Amino acid sequence: MLKKRIIPKFLFNNGRLVKGLKFHNNHREAGNPISTAKVYDSYGVDELIFLNIFPGDESKTQALGMIRSVSKDVFMPLTVGGGVNSLKDIHDLLQAGADKVSINTAALDNPSFINEAAKHFGSQCIVVSIDYKEVAPNVFRVFSHGGTTEKDFDPLVWSLKMQENNCGEILLTSIDRDGTMEGYDLDMIKLVSHSLFVPVIASSGAGSLNDCMLALTAGASAITISSMFFFTDHSPIKVRSFLRSSGIDVRASKSSRN
Repeated sequence: MLKKRIIPKFLFNNGRLVKGLKFHNNHREAGNPISTAKVYDSYGVDELIFLNIFPGDESKTQALGMIRSVSKDVFMPLTVGGGVNSLKDIHDLLQAGADKVSINTAALDNPSFINEAAKHFGSQCIVVSIDYKEVAPNVFRVFSHGGTTEKDFDPLVWSLKMQENNCGEILLTSIDRDGTMEGYDLDMIKLVSHSLFVPVIASSGAGSLNDCMLALTAGASAITISSMFFFTDHSPIKVRSFLRSSGIDVRASKSSRN
């Protein structure tokens, strides 16, 4: 069985890291992406995720430069997303140093794009990002365009469709819990992860060590953490130690430069 992964998730805009609440509220600056990546590399996290939250031509160029700079000193896997809508976008990010590319809106606009990308680059490179929220009591829908456009898909149904289209992983993000540090959506994590054979990365809601443990025991293959790392005294070392003591099979802490 694969070991569970701990993945810091970084949102960036105009070359700086930011962190908000439920995608659109209270954005706060959270540092320089290059120096921050080096810090988390020294902690020995398993991977890093960078998501460009306001992608445009200029922002895409900045993202490529940032990934080139990060990959010079950080050798752990990097997943990069935001505005990826063509094979050229994927090629450019992989050439810049990304190991995986996260795709959201382009998949919803054209589901066959995921299958095309997987055939061209390998499914291991293709992560489908699924942003969802509760739109009525116990009714959940997937959203595109950075959480602004509702689509007529239930998260589980969409996850299964993306698995059929040969994605390598699912990044499952609860908009309702983003930045709240009130715990992951355990019911959705369990439902999706137990229905798929591709790995599910649980995202949004980490606020305590116990939250991390519960998301992994619910079935997630990995967890992303951002606010808890940025705004509390919890570190990847603390998280890893707690998970190991709780019986979760995580990797030993080791910097990519060791």
